[in-house]
Parts: sequence; C-alpha cells; structure tokens
Amino acid sequence: MAKFEKGMAMIRLQSAARLSRTVLATRLLAHGFYAGQDQIMLALFAENGQTPGQLAARLGVRPPTITKTINRLQSQGFLEKRASEIDARQAHIFLTERGADAIRAIEKSVSKTEKQALKGLDKKELKTLVKLLSRIENNLVPDRNLIVDAGDEVEEEAPVEEREPEEVAG
Repeated sequence: MAKFEKGMAMIRLQSAARLSRTVLATRLLAHGFYAGQDQIMLALFAENGQTPGQLAARLGVRPPTITKTINRLQSQGFLEKRASEIDARQAHIFLTERGADAIRAIEKSVSKTEKQALKGLDKKELKTLVKLLSRIENNLVPDRNLIVDAGDEVEEEAPVEEREPEEVAG
C-alpha cells in the first residue's frame, strides 16, 4: 500500500469541492442562476424575510457580497426588498412568485449534482463521509475569523450538526 502523502487529504477535499461547485454552477446557469445565488434563494425559502445581514451571517459571507448578489437577484425578478415595519432603515428580502417557482429547479440541480458526486457510495460509506465532513467543518469554523476583515461583525455560529445523510436516489 502506498504511503500517505502529507497534504493529500486537503488537495483531494479542495478538488472535490471545486469540481462539485463547477458542475452545480453549470446546472444552475441553465436556469438563470450564477454561483452563490442558489444559497440565498434556498436560505430565503427556508426563512423568507431575512435582512441582508442575517443572510450574510447565515451563509458565512460579508455583507457587501450579499448585497451585490441580492441586487442581481432582484433585477432578475427572483427577490424583492421591503422596508421593515419596525425600522424603515432596515430592509427585508423576500422571494417573489418567480423566485418561489425557481426553488424546485435549484433543488433539482443540487440533487442531480449530489447524485453524480456520490455515485457508487453505499449507505455506510455515505454516512461515514457526512460524519467526517461535519468534523472537518467543525474543526475549521473557529478559523473563519481569519478571513473576515477586522471591522466586520460576525455572529458566532453553532457547530455544524452531524446529520443523517439524505437517501440518494439510485
């Protein structure tokens, strides 16, 4: 058996992540979405009416990044901004009817990409993979502060839960 090369796990992890993003981005583009827009759409589908700051914190990105993407999705007709009833300076983001209709296409793209990526793994291997990836995520969460500008406020996230993998259709 070949000796384990230092750094190989990180190389493979980054390669798999990059390839999965590329495949998903290609599928999403067919529905009019650019990379990253799907995450905002799905976050709003889970909890409509979030503020840009809440979305940024939930997705682990900086507020200026989320604002630019929200504006693009709004111009595409998928989202709308509404002033808060409590504080007119604060905007809340909502899916439009067109945005809600697009969720199924996003979910289908994600599902097809997941099915392609996990092809050939049995249930036990899939469960182990999810458990190991959760552990890797938990190991890296504290280091998130290293990539955030000193002036940005970051809400502390709870560790990623170890979830049972969803059954992959065969």
